[in-house]
Amino acid sequence: MPLPAEISLDFAFDEPTDEAYLRGRVARAVGVASSDLPPIALRKRSIDARHGVVRFHLLFEIGASDAVDLGAPHPREVGPSRVVIVGDGPAGLFCAYELARHGIGCTIVDRGKPVQPRRHDLKGLHKGEPVDADSNYCYGEGGAGTYSDGKLYTRAHKRGNVRDVIEILTRHGAPESILTDARPHIGSNRLPQVVTSLREELERSGVTFRFGARVVGLLIKDDARRRVTGVRLADGSEIEGDHVVLATGHSASDIYLMLAELGVQLEPKSFALGVRIEHPQPLINRIQYGALASHPTLPAAPYRLAETVDERGVFSFCMCPGGFIVPASTQPGGLVVNGMSLSKRSSHYANSGLVVGIEPADVERAGFPGILGGIDLQRRLETVAFQAGGGRSRAPATRVTDFVAKRASSTLPASSYVPGLAAVNLAEVLDSLGLPIANRLRAALRVFDRKMRGYVTEEAILVGVESRTSSPVRVPRDAETLESPDLQGLFPAGEGAGYAGGIMSAAMDGMRIARKIASIGG
Repeated sequence: MPLPAEISLDFAFDEPTDEAYLRGRVARAVGVASSDLPPIALRKRSIDARHGVVRFHLLFEIGASDAVDLGAPHPREVGPSRVVIVGDGPAGLFCAYELARHGIGCTIVDRGKPVQPRRHDLKGLHKGEPVDADSNYCYGEGGAGTYSDGKLYTRAHKRGNVRDVIEILTRHGAPESILTDARPHIGSNRLPQVVTSLREELERSGVTFRFGARVVGLLIKDDARRRVTGVRLADGSEIEGDHVVLATGHSASDIYLMLAELGVQLEPKSFALGVRIEHPQPLINRIQYGALASHPTLPAAPYRLAETVDERGVFSFCMCPGGFIVPASTQPGGLVVNGMSLSKRSSHYANSGLVVGIEPADVERAGFPGILGGIDLQRRLETVAFQAGGGRSRAPATRVTDFVAKRASSTLPASSYVPGLAAVNLAEVLDSLGLPIANRLRAALRVFDRKMRGYVTEEAILVGVESRTSSPVRVPRDAETLESPDLQGLFPAGEGAGYAGGIMSAAMDGMRIARKIASIGG
């Protein structure tokens, strides 16, 4: 009887993990002697802590080498630049990587700075200094994900080769554990080095990078069909190219305004608004792991929660075990918070976005009409949050118990948020624009407390606002050509265009566009 190609087995949290023991378990499961079992390779590792019992799920491939295969094609020497990529986040960076595999030259332009000088601007934010509108947690080399944890899990497996992206990251310094972890992450302390290594390899292949280069216009040739021929930068210079890939991320609102002025079709899309919720990590560990909460072999416990309230989703988002809440504003006078964690996830705190789904009809009813109404709503809410926090990146916050009880907090527990918190009634901030965000969050919190006993506690706080979960705008593109229907040669990509929702899906979307460009001759 032939052996299966793969097998999934459950292991107790304290079972041995040496090679001989694993081979024995797999051999017994498939009914052969260990000596007759072909080579096996661990392909995925996940943890299940439901019902108070901690187990590991291990997926093995049978008949494969356990050696890490990082032999995917590397970039090769490219010719003259023929493609302009706007944005050096995962969509833009991996688009350039895939183009270089095909020998196609490109120029990546980014309004922000390389990762190392960008780090200094982030330190200034934590000290309450004004935000640099071109260099912050959203803008700069590597995009928003570089300094917000580097989570690599995705549900977009059908959109591209997840393994290819993971292997590329591993080849450039990411830990090999990401090849097998079901919820891989790199950590905000390690991802900058990975991004730098990727850039340096591309530069050796002939790819050009220009930082501090904010795009303010497109070069357009009006003939039988309008065609983009390059970009215009804020300093007045121009970069020509046969194709332009727009990979600007979810916060580049000026790009949408530019496109609208050029007559490029845009459409509103759903997004989400809410807060960051923060607990002590040991409390989350107790909820998830029970009596094993302090066991040294178990990682900082994550969670994922979702509920529907009044026909709108309320859900946890970008959960950071052992992490920190950080100021992620992109404009002076506005306040946005996000979460991050380092590779060891050793912070005393666990935080997650806790957000409510917003539909275009909700935006209209709140008095923000038009295709760009969602952006106007985001900015207005961020302004209210900035004012409620008292400025200098201080954030308004409320204990979860006070929030559920519909009252302001007079005191707050310690927090990972370095710029400081202001104890307020956060519901007044969330409801200031006429959307029932607070009531939906309250209803969901009661349900979440039943799912995770102790989730609603005096030790937990809500910090506002989490408003950049995704772009409120989509840039339509043809399903076959991936181009804008209004501008030949313009390829909207990644989160900013509405076709991705994280590092992995954005990277795969960028690579998909690169392959399309290669298929039409670069």
